[in-house]
Amino acid sequence: MTASSTPLISIVIPTLNSEATLPQCLQAIRDQTYDLAQYEIILVDGGSQDRTSAIGRQFQVDRWVDNPLQTGEAGKSAGIKVARGEVVALIDSDNIIDDREWLNRMMTPFADPDIVASEPLVYSCREADPAFTRYCAMLGMSDPLCLFLGNYDRECMITGHWTGLDVPQEDCGDYLKLTLNPSQLPTIGANGFLFRRSLLEYVKWEPYFFDVDVVHQAVSSGHQHVAKVKSGIVHLYCNTLRAFYRKQDRRIKDLRFFAEQKRRSYPRGGQQRLHIVRFCLYTLLVIPLLAQMLKGWRQKRDVAWLYHVPACWITLWVYGLETLRGVFGQAPELPSRHRWQKKSAPSRSEG
Repeated sequence: MTASSTPLISIVIPTLNSEATLPQCLQAIRDQTYDLAQYEIILVDGGSQDRTSAIGRQFQVDRWVDNPLQTGEAGKSAGIKVARGEVVALIDSDNIIDDREWLNRMMTPFADPDIVASEPLVYSCREADPAFTRYCAMLGMSDPLCLFLGNYDRECMITGHWTGLDVPQEDCGDYLKLTLNPSQLPTIGANGFLFRRSLLEYVKWEPYFFDVDVVHQAVSSGHQHVAKVKSGIVHLYCNTLRAFYRKQDRRIKDLRFFAEQKRRSYPRGGQQRLHIVRFCLYTLLVIPLLAQMLKGWRQKRDVAWLYHVPACWITLWVYGLETLRGVFGQAPELPSRHRWQKKSAPSRSEG
């Protein structure tokens, strides 16, 4: 593919005190074989107090954008606003591309005019990564509740599937061509998500780009075809249970706050209630969780599976507590990002 026929990609990376993971993220992007002149890197920063800006200069990012709203969703929106590319790639500062051909492979499905977006099929699981990071990679999601809802979008070693929803798909060799339905829509749209810029005409993406909401709106407008590329991406989500607790707390509080503000459009509730009850029962009884761990262990023998029980318990506690706050009429608040910082993770050379 020549430079003249290679689409320009705008890579948007929201940051906030991301010095621990950003160098690995940017180095992996700079190592891509995709024509350097045909992609731009846009860092959107929420007011970092660490070395994030210095790291951006070190890797010669193309654009630096301020994000006064601080959240990752606001950062994506601000970055997209200045993006020049025909295709926009959303890569978080804790994502690492572990294949030098990754951008080329992710762009391949766009040769099909029906396909409006692409994302990796798996979360890459590296032996050198923290155990909790490996657990999330093997689980195929960062929130164990999604396992019970069937609403996830990466291969899961417990179920053997990339989603638990009924999604028609066609195997096109290097990727799966999906035909999405608004009522059976996996949580597609984050951690290595590429989409045609033209899609923005059909969705609400300012001042917050809520990935699953945007995909839901796009699918509802008739843009149903998305590619799941047979590739992976590393997600350095967190490395301790304490960090996981904080992130789950932030996740549910963000959801309540923005739902109260009428900013969320992805349908929730209804059909999910029975699955939520099952999650609660499995978590309280523990034994069903151990059975799930055993299934995962058979696929990949890793002590990181031991995180499954405490991760489910933390999720039940945090989500249950926030639900009770809503029942008793406590108004939701947007969690502060003050002192938010990405935790360090070992490089590939570390054992």
